[in-house]
Amino acid sequence: MAGRNHTLVTEFLLVAFTEYPEWRLPLFLLFLSFYVLTLLGNAGMIILIHKDHQLHTPMYFFLGHLSFVDMCYSSVIVPQLLAVLLDHGTAISQARCAVQFFLFTFFASIDCYLLAIMAYDRCVAVCQPLLYVTIMTERARWSLVAGAYVAGFASAFVRTVTAFTLSFCGNNEIDFIFCDLPPLLKLVCGESFTQEVVIIVSATFVMPACTLVILVSYLFIITAIMQIRSVGGWAKTFSTCASHLTAVSLFFGTLIFMYLRDNSSQSSEGDRVMSVLYTVVTPMLNPLIYSLRNKEVKAAVRKALRRSKSSRRP
Repeated sequence: MAGRNHTLVTEFLLVAFTEYPEWRLPLFLLFLSFYVLTLLGNAGMIILIHKDHQLHTPMYFFLGHLSFVDMCYSSVIVPQLLAVLLDHGTAISQARCAVQFFLFTFFASIDCYLLAIMAYDRCVAVCQPLLYVTIMTERARWSLVAGAYVAGFASAFVRTVTAFTLSFCGNNEIDFIFCDLPPLLKLVCGESFTQEVVIIVSATFVMPACTLVILVSYLFIITAIMQIRSVGGWAKTFSTCASHLTAVSLFFGTLIFMYLRDNSSQSSEGDRVMSVLYTVVTPMLNPLIYSLRNKEVKAAVRKALRRSKSSRRP
């Protein structure tokens, strides 16, 4: 690190996409529309689940929490991104950066845990259909969700405290859409090996652990499906998992590509595109995935529309 400016950084400058001034307005409008759709879609899913008694099942209980977390998750990132585009770069204090990093890690971790819980829920429904109601009781559901929130808080707290005990110096520009760990580590001066080990160890309890739960759950599901002789029964059973599998592939695929690839192959532009996918696009698409590929949700939507039309008639 010889020759590097060791002036300590007390604030950061988010400059993502500012090198394309002609794209500022189109990108602002695009991300704003995505954000509005995210809020409307996920809020609509929560209301639909609350209003329709046929959706008062464990799967939709977890889906309602996933929709809530997706709204919060997106709200941590997108307003800041819009401010960066609007102001052609935005200064953010180290304290605000730490808060944003904590909230992002908190809600992203809960998202991972909820997707893993939903995989377990589908596994129980397919492999133990007669015991499903007795296993997935209301108490069990609330315990699983509470565990996801507590584990998410613990992971976010450890990673945030560890990351922001590091010293940042030199260039304070973050060429990213929010205060995330990879761009922050590029600004670290001094020894950071111990902190990075703590961050990596704490992270293994989130994405790798959740990925393992999901893989094992689907291994049991596939084994159970293979024992079904009729093609119709096979397709019907697997269709109950299709929406969840699509959401998992989209969310975990982008996260794995972003955080588990070789650092030497990373580029700022590629990182920004991937970050937009898992922070902006995925929360917007989840309600569509679960509504377009789910008969119960589509039936609930049609029922709600009929009630709305009938209430308007004189």
